[in-house]
Amino acid sequence: MFDHVPESNRSEKGDVDADDKKQEMGPKPRSRAIPLLNKSVLFRDLGYEPHQGQQQVHESSALRRVLACGVRWGKTRCAAMESLAAMLQPRERSMGWVCAPTYDLAEKVFREIGIIAAEHLRHRIVTLKEHEKRLVIRNLAGGLSELRGKSADNPVSLLGEGLDWLVVDEAAQLKPAIWQSYLSQRLIDRNGWALLISTPRGKGWFYDLFRRGQAGVDPEFASWNSPSWANPYLNVERINNERDRIPERVFQQEYGGQFLEGAGQVFRSVRECATGVFAPPEKGKSYDAGLDLAKTEDYSVLVILDEKCRVVFVDRFQRLDWHLQVARIKGALDRYNKAWVLVDSTGKGEPVFESLETEGCNAFPYSFTAKSKAALIDNLSLMLEQRLVTLPKPDLWPEGIDELESFEYSVSDSGATRTNAPAGIHDDCVIALALACWQMRPSRPIPRITWVQRGPYYPW
Repeated sequence: MFDHVPESNRSEKGDVDADDKKQEMGPKPRSRAIPLLNKSVLFRDLGYEPHQGQQQVHESSALRRVLACGVRWGKTRCAAMESLAAMLQPRERSMGWVCAPTYDLAEKVFREIGIIAAEHLRHRIVTLKEHEKRLVIRNLAGGLSELRGKSADNPVSLLGEGLDWLVVDEAAQLKPAIWQSYLSQRLIDRNGWALLISTPRGKGWFYDLFRRGQAGVDPEFASWNSPSWANPYLNVERINNERDRIPERVFQQEYGGQFLEGAGQVFRSVRECATGVFAPPEKGKSYDAGLDLAKTEDYSVLVILDEKCRVVFVDRFQRLDWHLQVARIKGALDRYNKAWVLVDSTGKGEPVFESLETEGCNAFPYSFTAKSKAALIDNLSLMLEQRLVTLPKPDLWPEGIDELESFEYSVSDSGATRTNAPAGIHDDCVIALALACWQMRPSRPIPRITWVQRGPYYPW
């Protein structure tokens, strides 16, 4: 049913022409030389009707295709169908990857491919291991085509293998070196193609690749840019309703698919605030601190501010037993005149908070919910914009400056707006700083000390 090889590529015996099997001498051609199956017929039989924008991508034979569109445009579906067409392409053997900043993101495209293959191409599946992100099918020539899901958070795993095709999801969130030093090189020896899909994120390396595909700048590149509402299957009225709920620049980036400088950035004036240095404690001074505790592979971070809201101390550590963390944190707080510390007490942070309290630290809990986190981030954003915070210079605190500049607005698949670090980037320094600044916020009420028999004093 699915064996759609154009008649011009078949011999009288029904096999692929012998000419197509010959090894050509000299440099490889700029576009794909292997016989192409009839995508239109294949898509029809798979029940897939691409909209106009998706159809343009499918019809292109460029070796590097860049698709920058708003959320829910249909990028994942488009990439999944291109991958299936590549896997069915008649050849002796082929290898392709779906790569993304994290395994969870890579799974989106891989899962879509796996579901379609299981529904329509079950007779061709040789191996399907979802936990390994590995799919092997028998293509139209009887050869084996393999697809693997890959995560860019471990670049070493991206070395060594030659590829016939590559799909990169959420490409704008990758570090430039991942494409330049790991992914693009995998395509050279096999003259492979790449499809990079993403919602725009500022004007970084992904934007540079997009520009190469415009108006014949590079004949090997083709690129497309389209808003969410270009998808005829979406409700335009619901999209327009979101415009009043999120910042306009975020709407233009996430739904409009526009490349805007710093569009999704939550914190402005970070570099302008980064003019300070770390400083030792001074006798008679008071200090406030914020503590974000590690979850799984994250870092625990302690940030201490002086009376003028200057970051004077940062400690960042990972993979320490709880009792060692408590001792380390208590030592720093005691040095800074028994600084008051606001602790992320959510989940695994609660026992550490209780231990700090037991040790006599001036520790107070901050429980994270969607609402309380939003208040925390909004306050930090306001204080940075008003230059009320002095950060260490970027060469003194590179992790913190990078996290602050990377922290962004994003729109979930359900349409909800949220603030978070991009995939593959930590946010521990951001949260610790936000907790410390919460105690220094401009709207903070003047505390009234009341002596009670038991219970902590909450100065906010």
